[in-house]
Amino acid sequence: MILVTGGTGLVGAHLLYYLLQKNSFVRATHRKSSDLEYIKDVFSYYTDKPDEFYNKIEWVEANLTDIPSLHTAFKGITHVYHAAAYISFNPKNLRGLRKTNVEGTANIVNLCLKYGIDKLCYVSSIATLGSVTNDDPVHEEIHWNSEEDNNVYAITKYGAEMEVWRGMQEGLKAVIVNPGVILGEGFWYSGSGTIIRNAAKGSKYYTQGGSGFVDVRDVVKAMMLLMKAQVSHERYVLVAENMSYKDLFTDLSHHIKVKPPQKLIGAQTLKWIARLDWLSSKLFGTKRKLLKSMIKSLTSNTTYSSQKIKTEHNFEFIPIAKTLERVAKNYSSKS
Repeated sequence: MILVTGGTGLVGAHLLYYLLQKNSFVRATHRKSSDLEYIKDVFSYYTDKPDEFYNKIEWVEANLTDIPSLHTAFKGITHVYHAAAYISFNPKNLRGLRKTNVEGTANIVNLCLKYGIDKLCYVSSIATLGSVTNDDPVHEEIHWNSEEDNNVYAITKYGAEMEVWRGMQEGLKAVIVNPGVILGEGFWYSGSGTIIRNAAKGSKYYTQGGSGFVDVRDVVKAMMLLMKAQVSHERYVLVAENMSYKDLFTDLSHHIKVKPPQKLIGAQTLKWIARLDWLSSKLFGTKRKLLKSMIKSLTSNTTYSSQKIKTEHNFEFIPIAKTLERVAKNYSSKS
């Protein structure tokens, strides 16, 4: 039987559908506060019988830091996809990030070792990769630099990766995937779903940065491929294409049929907005919307290479143009 952690997230939900398509016996963890209806919504983009697929899942209420509940989840399991994570870029949430991402992953690794799991696939991020000083793309051999100005999310995801590598040193077979910005359907109010929503509003502004993007369906297919392949102690960057945010929003605007962004908003202006955002949070207790780490991401332009998985496993990515067309169409059909 297969265990999926983070089954109520973007990657986990799509992964569940693909696993069920293969008639796999699947168990998935969820937190008490999770809304499982999102799973059916994701399934509805693939099939007109989402309930039929959903009812095949064996759900277990378990928190990554609750070891007794995890023991229950691990009984009879042979393979584990660890996609659960806490995503936040606010330094105030560092303790919670460490608890979930680092300690939680350590618990998963320890239980994989205890129960003799055949293989683990861990979903990390391009945030754990190092940077280059030239225009060359970042790849798997560009390692983490602790002296850089790393954000709290990246720090804890790197810590989680170290737990997986530790498990591999202790005999666990495992692979790590490092996806770029994941684009997909079903979670329009969180993560990359907010990109689609913001594009649909017809924003006038764009930033000068860019990043690596990948279809959620490619992430899932790559994970399943690597779990079946005779490969371990490896990690793979998953980026279909590198794009500027301007091009990304322009393409999305075209598909959603709204006016594309025309005005560049620079780093200095973003910093002033961030100061006002901080002041508002102090005076009125509002949630921070623009953090220092976000400004860095929005204004930097890092490129990534997925040549390793292409060469070693003959993997072909969905062109991002096709991804944006599909996702925009599905967003419009639901809004």
